[in-house]
Amino acid sequence: MPDIPFGFALPGAQPPDPNDPQQMQQFMAQLQQLLASPGNGPVNWDLAKQVALSQLAASGDSSLTPFERNSVTEALQLADLWLNPASALPSGIRTAVAWNRTEWVNRTLDVWKKLCDPVAGRMVSAMGDLVPEEARAQLGPMQSMVATLGGALFGGQLGQALGSLAGEVLSAGDIGLPLGPAGMAALVPANITAYGKGLELPEDEVRLYVALREAAHQRLFEHVPWLRAHVLGAVESYAAGITVNREAIEEAMGRIDPANPESMQAMALEGIFSPEDTPQQKATLNRLETALALVEGWVCHVVDSAVADRLPNVVRLGEAFRRRRAAGGPAEQTFAALVGLELRPRRLREASTLWATLTEHRGVAGRDAIWSHPDLLPTDDDFAHPEVFARSQLDFDIAELDDLPSVDEPPSDADPGPEKS
Repeated sequence: MPDIPFGFALPGAQPPDPNDPQQMQQFMAQLQQLLASPGNGPVNWDLAKQVALSQLAASGDSSLTPFERNSVTEALQLADLWLNPASALPSGIRTAVAWNRTEWVNRTLDVWKKLCDPVAGRMVSAMGDLVPEEARAQLGPMQSMVATLGGALFGGQLGQALGSLAGEVLSAGDIGLPLGPAGMAALVPANITAYGKGLELPEDEVRLYVALREAAHQRLFEHVPWLRAHVLGAVESYAAGITVNREAIEEAMGRIDPANPESMQAMALEGIFSPEDTPQQKATLNRLETALALVEGWVCHVVDSAVADRLPNVVRLGEAFRRRRAAGGPAEQTFAALVGLELRPRRLREASTLWATLTEHRGVAGRDAIWSHPDLLPTDDDFAHPEVFARSQLDFDIAELDDLPSVDEPPSDADPGPEKS
């Protein structure tokens, strides 16, 4: 894995002095090594990972203590117990773990690759297109250097975004996507502690509430076999319709001065992507936002139902988490600006109300039967009329599932068998 070139220096790091031959020699050697190790795909993920981990190391990311690991395991076990009467879906936790921020980056990187590579591929292609056609034949092998540079630029800035995000996330499913391996519930104790201090609430109560949310996410994604592909597919479909602002790339690349390595450090890629303004892309965005809202709304409703009489600060916690998910943290906003994709459920409150109305009319089992097939899920229009949707489901016969299109079950990517650690 190449060392981080000065062009991707972390905030506060000193770029090389162009007048210092030793520093410039070191920079050129690192840059040459980077260009010789482009990695696979449009993003240099080796660089992204190294940038993220270096950023975390610089800010401090201590190893977890046995007490922290045991506290997380106990919280997730208790959360699963409390969720049983509130959910018809059984426990989805096969492995209960505590992660520090470094572990969060390492264990979620595979999913980020799937989400970011389509967008990065268009950026790298656009950078190559900036080379005049008549000059491409003369460049020959040099064209691959353009792709390598694009992958490095994107990898370096994605690494910084993921490093920042690792300092905010509370669990594996915190941003609504199944980022970790299937069946693995994970909490990030250091971030939970910091978040609890901001709320001025007891840490053990905040940890338990986060564990309840994580356990609820696991129930959904483990026992609704099509859901993982449905949500990630919606993200990928939306990303496929994002266009590249070539003028922004030209402007960004125009700021690079080969004689001044510091100019690479100043190059920012935020704002170069924008969604296509087409009916198809708007429908894709609507599908993504609806999917995220339905998942998050179900989690909020089920968790609050499970702890209504158990946690003294459940109202404050529930409201704080709804605001947090609706707005997104600073790192999540930075990530959205970088890849042109927001992962926030815009209609979270309406979705929560819809699930509550379904529970009132159909009971817990009837409500969760809606997850039996994607064609049964509420649409965006149903959010505005939860009573009408809930009543329409009263006459639904489970035998009607036989008439619906089949849904392929994706293979599990988690280690088999229950494990607690």
